Amino acid sequence: MSQTVLSVVLEAQSKGLSTLRELIEQLKHEEENPPPPYTGSYSRLRSLVPTLHFMSISVFEDDHFDPVLVIEANFDGPQGPFWAQLEAAIGPRLREILRYCERPAGRTGEAFDLITRPGSKHPLAPFLEAHTVMPMIFHQGNRGLDRRRIDREAKLFFATQEKLGNGAQYRSTDAVTLHRTLRSSLRGSFDWLGEPEPVRIPGRERLADLAKLAGFVMAALLVLSFPGVLLALVVPNGWLVVIVSLLAALATGRLIKDLPDLFRQFSGSEPAPVSGPPPRMRDAFARDAAKSAGSAVGSVLMAVAAALFLAVYVALAAIVFGAVIAPLIPAPFGETAAAAARVFALGLSSVPFSLCAILLWLRRLEDRDPSHDEPEVRPERLQDMMRREDFIAQNHMGSMVLVKPGLLRAVLIRAGLAGLALILRVVATSGYLGSMRTIHFAHWAMVGNGSRLMFFSNFDGSWESYLDDFIEKAHGGLTLAWGNCVGFPPARFLSLEGATHGRKFKNWARHSMATTLFWFSAYRDYTVNQIERHARVASGLRQPTLSPEEAIAWTRDL
Repeated sequence: MSQTVLSVVLEAQSKGLSTLRELIEQLKHEEENPPPPYTGSYSRLRSLVPTLHFMSISVFEDDHFDPVLVIEANFDGPQGPFWAQLEAAIGPRLREILRYCERPAGRTGEAFDLITRPGSKHPLAPFLEAHTVMPMIFHQGNRGLDRRRIDREAKLFFATQEKLGNGAQYRSTDAVTLHRTLRSSLRGSFDWLGEPEPVRIPGRERLADLAKLAGFVMAALLVLSFPGVLLALVVPNGWLVVIVSLLAALATGRLIKDLPDLFRQFSGSEPAPVSGPPPRMRDAFARDAAKSAGSAVGSVLMAVAAALFLAVYVALAAIVFGAVIAPLIPAPFGETAAAAARVFALGLSSVPFSLCAILLWLRRLEDRDPSHDEPEVRPERLQDMMRREDFIAQNHMGSMVLVKPGLLRAVLIRAGLAGLALILRVVATSGYLGSMRTIHFAHWAMVGNGSRLMFFSNFDGSWESYLDDFIEKAHGGLTLAWGNCVGFPPARFLSLEGATHGRKFKNWARHSMATTLFWFSAYRDYTVNQIERHARVASGLRQPTLSPEEAIAWTRDL
């Protein structure tokens, strides 16, 4: 089952802000101390909303805007059943909280009146759905694992640990026999071990992700090749179009003084530091030869794939253009499509020029961006945030920042987030973000007509270690996502520097955060890695038999 990541964003009443905070704190107290028959902190919400993974309620304050109430939720399946379950669990308290929000303008104003009038029992779900903000980009650490599966695989893991005890009775047992013995003894309590293992990412979902990424790249090519398409329409000589486009790219590129830094970043041409004694010449030669051969084969395959992709792009563009234009002119479809294919193919020669022109414009903006090295965080606000952190294995972060103004920024932030989101869906299927595997759910969304960027994350470990991980392992993606926001540390080309300014980035991040007044985690003691470990043990126990090699690998997770 797929997971849904969303937020409900509403303007809060400035005059009722203290009461709103008290109501959210009361909700937190009630769920931490649920009435019988529920026992244990948040057990009532955990039981009544079985699809919910994480949920938070925060109030963001800003000197230039009214405060904003945000309900963030990560759950299984579609919205409808989730909102119904949530309303059944905390509906009365949620209705009180909504009464301290501003009445929305437009058609949802009437719905707001209906749900907030005294004694109202009108359903909340339609109003909450109408104010849902879907993320522009999100990441899941345990993609494809729903709440039910995470819960029951954890129970299986601990039952397995109990069977093993201190391991003394199995010291002389080989791995295959141990697997068979444990599976036999656990089948009675976990009858689902006889069922086929659910596929975490179905083939159709994977194909849809690849198709969306290919579509995005083709749309970007179409936009970037626009100057060449125009030139090809007025200049009959194709070689002249190519030569003019490349000369224009060369001239524009020479105006960007630090362009080589960008090439080095993406080509990875920085030489790796060498430590210790030099390797033996023969071994070094063999390694270098193998590496060069592998690299050459990889380059050839990539070139062939890129050529095929461009051919498909030209063919699709020509077919679509021909289908639209052919009925309007006397020429047949085949002739129109062939002419269009020539124009779109020549248009590709202007992609380097378009990229250089955008980078030049961007660098001029970046050079003039004002910086904010040490934004102030009020001590009492910082203490309030910190006293709510590090109670369990996980933590939560919510941030909202202003987007820099201007047409190029507006286009780049949307295109950058959309492209990054599609790449993550294709690449980060194993739960790793870069080399990080500490994020359960994280997402960015634009709010306020695109004037602000909101970020939420549920992660393992402390806030400091989480940001250190980002700085060391995923700073490029982080800078691409946040580099268009006011006050972010100075960046170049939206990918260099930025988040690598560790101290400045942490100051900026703290300044942009709001205190998380209410936070729910359905599995408070499990890290992303621990959940994957439970899944691997369960996967092994689902198998009737394992080979000796498979069994040895499986026992490493016990």
